Amino acid sequence: MNTIHTFISFGVILLLSLSSLSCNGSNEASPNEWKSLFNGENLDGWDIKIQGYELNENVGETFRVENGIMKVRYDQYDTFDGRFGHIFYEKPFSDYHLVVEYRFVGDQIEGGADWAYRNNGIMFHSQSAASMALEQDFPVSIEYQLLGADEGMERPNGNVCTPGTQVVVGGELRTEHCIDAGGPTHEGEQWVTAELIVYGDSLAQHILNGELVVEYTGLQLEDGTPLRKGYIALQSESHPTDFRSVKIRRLER
Repeated sequence: MNTIHTFISFGVILLLSLSSLSCNGSNEASPNEWKSLFNGENLDGWDIKIQGYELNENVGETFRVENGIMKVRYDQYDTFDGRFGHIFYEKPFSDYHLVVEYRFVGDQIEGGADWAYRNNGIMFHSQSAASMALEQDFPVSIEYQLLGADEGMERPNGNVCTPGTQVVVGGELRTEHCIDAGGPTHEGEQWVTAELIVYGDSLAQHILNGELVVEYTGLQLEDGTPLRKGYIALQSESHPTDFRSVKIRRLER
């Protein structure tokens, strides 16, 4: 995501939807035990929200599973037409280590924005899919941005984007929409391993193929309310993407 959007009172909705959940309750994986969020067979355990459509209306089979891979596809679209989508795991998390293996494939669909070329993201500490408005494009969340590049292109990966949120980097509150992490460029259709380590509102780290590219603290809503937990979502922003592994383990403080 690389644009500025208008958010109404989704921060309130987010807090209400999460307030009754324990930070380290039964909704999370056992401490230090890896749990696969994607079963490799179907989309059980995930909720879909596409802009302009009702909850779990998977228009054009945007999100599907084939040959053990969760795919984001647009072959049933005529044009993208601003239909930004997200697929949310059904339970929230707070302190955890997440590992996602992904790659960009094929061509961007007609009508996709230039900035959305080989662009996807891991949204975390997000509001739920059910709490999103019908025409809302992106959930209130923090984004671990995933970017790909053509051969010979320089396009740093692993940035931080903040729809309806803000973070502290190097002791400075950062309010711009996207923060350049300066991560490595990943060309073509190679598989990339993105890791996220997060401790509530205290610390988040983005790791790409084993390399730490950025860390930040003070995870919060735009009004300064600490953001300690939330849902995990993967995006559909107009470029076909594959996910072959999504796994998590809960961390203890």
